Amino acid sequence: MKKYLLTGLMVWLPLAITIWVLLWLVGLLDAVFGGFLAGVAAVTPESMGPGIERLHNIPGLGVLLVFAAMLVTGALVSNVAGRWWVKQWDRLFTNIPIVKSIYNSVKKVSDTLFSSNGNAFRTALLIQYPRAGSWTIAFQTGVPSGEVKSHLQGEFVSVYVPTTPNPTSGFFLMLPKADVIELDMSVDEALTYVISMGSVAPVASAPQAFSSQ
Repeated sequence: MKKYLLTGLMVWLPLAITIWVLLWLVGLLDAVFGGFLAGVAAVTPESMGPGIERLHNIPGLGVLLVFAAMLVTGALVSNVAGRWWVKQWDRLFTNIPIVKSIYNSVKKVSDTLFSSNGNAFRTALLIQYPRAGSWTIAFQTGVPSGEVKSHLQGEFVSVYVPTTPNPTSGFFLMLPKADVIELDMSVDEALTYVISMGSVAPVASAPQAFSSQ
């Protein structure tokens, strides 16, 4: 009986967690959309109140509207006029004190992560951390540049070391290129390995160390 219970748990647990995360995300977006509707209701005539209230009671509408807004925005900024408006938007936010530091930081990170030609999270690595002889999975995010690079002797790579089982938090390190090993596995496989705390191992393959040349 214990064996059957554990087998059934292994089948249902991933599905239950996935559904829970999706429901949480839908609830979050609906809450944001509900706040937006509350603001709209405050500045519109009372006769429009019942219609706005009906929109508020439609579950999942916030998710659909956010998806539609991102799709339309992406289509609009794909042309010359759209890119001009984006530049004006960036110029506005980069001239506001305090806001500009937050906006620029988030924009640089998002551009790096989601750019089709970016280097972030494109390569899974094996590194020694937090001490020599102790190995962990990391992801290459680029190479040091600017003033930081001028203080480093030789070739270095920038890496992100995720924590387990939550890979959204972690540590940023700059390591000698010769001290990291590039793994022949996809980023998804490496993330699965990290999240599962090593219990779901990818297909073994011969590792290849970075050349120091």
